[in-house]
Amino acid sequence: MDFCVVTMLYYLILLYISIHLLAFFFTDADFTLLWASLLGRKSEVKLKGQVVWVTGASSGIGEELAYQLARCGSRLILSARREDELRRVKRQCLESSSLKDEDILVLPLDLLERTTHEAKTQAAIEYFGHIDILVNNGGRSQRSLFLDTSVDVYQALMELNFLGTVSLTKQVLPHMTQRGTGSIVTVSSVLGLAGAPLATGYAASKHALQGFFNSLRTELYHYPNILISTVCPGPVQSFIAQNAFTEDLHKPVTSPGYQGHKMPTRRCASLILAGIANSVKEMWIAQQPFLAFYYAWQYTPTFAWFVTNLLSKKRVQNFKSGVDADSAYFTKPK
Repeated sequence: MDFCVVTMLYYLILLYISIHLLAFFFTDADFTLLWASLLGRKSEVKLKGQVVWVTGASSGIGEELAYQLARCGSRLILSARREDELRRVKRQCLESSSLKDEDILVLPLDLLERTTHEAKTQAAIEYFGHIDILVNNGGRSQRSLFLDTSVDVYQALMELNFLGTVSLTKQVLPHMTQRGTGSIVTVSSVLGLAGAPLATGYAASKHALQGFFNSLRTELYHYPNILISTVCPGPVQSFIAQNAFTEDLHKPVTSPGYQGHKMPTRRCASLILAGIANSVKEMWIAQQPFLAFYYAWQYTPTFAWFVTNLLSKKRVQNFKSGVDADSAYFTKPK
């Protein structure tokens, strides 16, 4: 091969790597999702007219997804336990989009009441005729040490985050396989990929979701038009911290901690929709340095364990002393 051609290829490869490294320091998503959001199909085009069922739609990521989907022109099924909050979200969706009242179905749902999931699914299908996308977003977090935590809390986390999601998916997926198309999108967490103190039960439930949906994806190889996607957000500004389980089922969180370092919910939802529009199978979404930490766990686990041990020690010490545990990662501005 001509020397000039080899030299040119070398510099092109070097430039390609340099662009990726530079982008990494400023990005808040993995490279696949980043390029999909920048260069892929636009969500407002791909998702227009789609029937999307969002659980956990009364607050946080689910609420913001509802607003952005409405602006995309998607028809919506909004589910959570609090019907009054769902109706508030519906009103705001209608005010901020061109959707009509009949384009949004408020469908109260409790993920723990699995015997109701079949009837709820049938109600959704009867209303719109079909379901294009199911977004499994409902769930709760945890903020307690294992040695102090009741086993009942672990059972509640698995029942809600894992079995509730599996149960609803069990009802919706046969409808999609019959049609030969559809998307099951599940909001997991970075803690579905790695561990962290104060969240042993939550991490276990998210690891279970990762294993379940990764395995389910392999079973559906003969349904190429059905997307199984998992979303792994890092810290996001939402009510998940306020609603977290503690060491006792009935004990509320005393303080949700500092939220300023967390990703804005609007940005997280926007990236999720970009991933759905471009059939991204797994999405890592987080601001730096959390995103770098994901990559460390994936590619340099020995180094990741070293950093984790340092931060975990500080976080547990802060928690025991009543200081904001997250200050182990960031210091709240004065």
